Amino acid sequence: MLSRTADNLYWIARYMERAETMARLLEVGSRISLLPSVHGYRSEWDSLLQASGTAIGFDKKYGEAVQRNIESYLFFDHDNPSSVASCIVSARENARIVRTALTTQVWDALNTAFQELRQLERTPRSQLELSRLTEWTMRHAAMVRGAIDATLLRNDGYDFLNLGYYLERSDNTARLMDVKYYVLLPRVEFVGSGLDNYQWTTLLRAMSSHRAFHWAYGGEVTARKIADFLILNPQCPRSLITCVEGITGHLARLERLYKRSSPAQGKAQALHDGLNRVTVEDIFDEGLHEFLTRFILDVAALGGMVHENYLSGDLR
Repeated sequence: MLSRTADNLYWIARYMERAETMARLLEVGSRISLLPSVHGYRSEWDSLLQASGTAIGFDKKYGEAVQRNIESYLFFDHDNPSSVASCIVSARENARIVRTALTTQVWDALNTAFQELRQLERTPRSQLELSRLTEWTMRHAAMVRGAIDATLLRNDGYDFLNLGYYLERSDNTARLMDVKYYVLLPRVEFVGSGLDNYQWTTLLRAMSSHRAFHWAYGGEVTARKIADFLILNPQCPRSLITCVEGITGHLARLERLYKRSSPAQGKAQALHDGLNRVTVEDIFDEGLHEFLTRFILDVAALGGMVHENYLSGDLR
């Protein structure tokens, strides 16, 4: 497979996963803004900008972090390359370039999302509830992923799509957790309180993991249980360890196909081994924010290695 085709496939997945995460971030902000105001490190809306890495761009365009402007910036604004609209447009453009590498079902799912986005953009903003926008995004992201899983050959194109999904999802799960723990919890004395537990529950609901969490753990919702679920539990489809296992698995498939290993495999395996050794107590001893920040940097480095090893030259 040519590296440019692999790159297009990889970025289709990353953009669709990123669009879904922007929607989930908006849902977190919306749910928590319904709580009585308790001023903490920063507002829940400003925290979304910090976690998504879009604070600088927003500040240049809008200045003060007002809810309405943040919603528009994270969903519709094409000046924001990480907005839902920008990601769907970019995913569809990458798909158009490699149309012959995709099944009709995958292309239709991407193109339908693009066409419906155009209709949403023509609708007056006052007629669009945020919940409708977030549900729409998550539904179309699921349709694209379902079409990929149901119809594509399990070849190297499938591996590059899944590398994109797992790398983006691991980064995004860490960022969503960081929104909660680092910037939404007002003060240390609220740890373990009703407010703390409500915010954790809100995060689970925003990640479509609330019921799965209770199946796996039951009983009281606590920070340690949820951290274990979203970081170390391989049964959770969005956990960090599940994502890293997916990355190592697809890199191993590419090694067998191309009959050569890559430095990216070593980096991914080291990340996987580190998650297998650590406990949730170790994570809280280090500091959840510090652990998540380190993980996000490691995933970014791994993504750079994947690009260098596979996407910057012809793959045979």
